[in-house]
Amino acid sequence: MDIGYTFKDKALMTAALCHSSYANEHKDEGIECNERLEFLGDSILGFVIAEYLYSKFPLWPEGKLSKLRASVVCETMLAKKGRDLGINEDLALGRGEKLTGGNDRSSIIADAVEAIIGAVYLDGGIEPVKKFILSMLAEEIETLCTSFEKMDSKTMLQEIIQKDSMNPIEYEITGESGPAHSKIFEAVVKHNGKMLGKGVGHSKKEAEQNAAAQAIKMLKK
Repeated sequence: MDIGYTFKDKALMTAALCHSSYANEHKDEGIECNERLEFLGDSILGFVIAEYLYSKFPLWPEGKLSKLRASVVCETMLAKKGRDLGINEDLALGRGEKLTGGNDRSSIIADAVEAIIGAVYLDGGIEPVKKFILSMLAEEIETLCTSFEKMDSKTMLQEIIQKDSMNPIEYEITGESGPAHSKIFEAVVKHNGKMLGKGVGHSKKEAEQNAAAQAIKMLKK
């Protein structure tokens, strides 16, 4: 397993990979499980991703940032990245947990990823842990944000405009083409008489959403 970070204190990495089932079976050895590191790592992960999204998407409202953060730091995503890094293969599990497939249980892998985040922070500080988290998740954020931008661009544009103006946003269908079963609609979005963006789609609603998405991109520039 290579997470792209070399520990000065190897015991921290060992603890991060130690599930409570293993620690319980070795109580006489004084082995500590990864739950405390997981607690710490969970908070650090949330902070790092929140800071990254806040800086990367300056026009996004709080609600949209929160939804994207939740999609990034969820159990499914962390377990996927844990498997990609091979963390599941190095977990220290109790006999029973191992026999019942604990090495491939998403909750256990995700918890271990958070524990490793906590361990990296304790060992190296905030900059190394930021590097670890973003090298693991930045690409996933890019993929997710594309779908988020398309999800409800009209609402997002409304929230952006309303920060500075209470005048309404207007959508206009400017054209349609194609056969009845496969029409293509063209739309524009305007504010205070100025066109902000254009869009096309297989429905009027889709065309308006795409017009809003283009308007958001133009406003970012």
